[in-house]
Amino acid sequence: MNQKIILGLSAVFAIIGISTLIVSTATTSVPITNEFDNISVDSNAIDVDLLTIGFIPLEKADELTPKAEVLEKFLESELGIDVKVVVPTNYETIIEGMRFGHIDAAFMDTGPAWITHERTGAEAVLAELVDGKVNYQATAWALAENDSIKTLEDTVGKRVAFTSMTGSSGFVMPMGTLVTQGHINIEGDDIVALEQALANNFESYTFAGGYKAALNLLLNGDVDVAFGSDVAPQKYLSLEEQAKLRPVTTIGPVPSHVFMVSSSMSESTKNNLVSALIKLNYDEHNSILTDLYGAEALVPTTTTMHIGEFGTFIDILTGLDQKILDSYNKSK
Repeated sequence: MNQKIILGLSAVFAIIGISTLIVSTATTSVPITNEFDNISVDSNAIDVDLLTIGFIPLEKADELTPKAEVLEKFLESELGIDVKVVVPTNYETIIEGMRFGHIDAAFMDTGPAWITHERTGAEAVLAELVDGKVNYQATAWALAENDSIKTLEDTVGKRVAFTSMTGSSGFVMPMGTLVTQGHINIEGDDIVALEQALANNFESYTFAGGYKAALNLLLNGDVDVAFGSDVAPQKYLSLEEQAKLRPVTTIGPVPSHVFMVSSSMSESTKNNLVSALIKLNYDEHNSILTDLYGAEALVPTTTTMHIGEFGTFIDILTGLDQKILDSYNKSK
């Protein structure tokens, strides 16, 4: 088994008692051991003849489909039942599929996963491990020479750059935190009210379109603060440009992608499906997982522990849930 990716949660791992193993976004990285050696699948305990699994909507679904079919064949071999993969152009298809029993499980982005949980009762059972972490930190950035902004609260009334209205670290985390902590009030229950709150509480705001664009606005003096990922400057800027910036504060963890199962799936089928997917962490099967989305491993978790706080921010940012789903609609 690959020592680089096998996860260290030895004290609590028992795959058949999956609820005992929790990966929280409060933990940025996961230590490494080999606690997955004795995983087995009991096909006799599976009470369905077919499982339909959805995948994150992509514009180029034809590129993902062959990779998804490799996973399909692997799961059929492990579970002893038929497995069907679907790659829709939007998340509504997955959500409605889970609601009416046409889709049993799905790989999902965090925002849509939370919305699916609230609308259908589906639960997260696995989180993706990327670069040894189940999350990354949302961060507020300012120019190094500007020492007037010391806290997140100090960004209120300033010129700010968000990545997009649906950006996890570039909008949901900072704006959700400001509202939760009482620094910003949203007067209404729709997207118009959210937009009005932005206009009322910042000297100016812009949706830059991405991490790099937001940071460039900051470097050029067009804004006082740029929101985004903790590693965005390292990824998109030169060393000279990075030296001109400083992190004002880290805002909190943005959870990684998850694997969701429908609320109607039995415990025995769920546990065996999770057991089979955990085997993708083994050397001999790991390329199936890395080829799909670039994740290194899958870690058992729960909806509340992995997405909970992030999900509450989506809830309080009025009208944002549909905006998030629309942003993933590749058919538009």
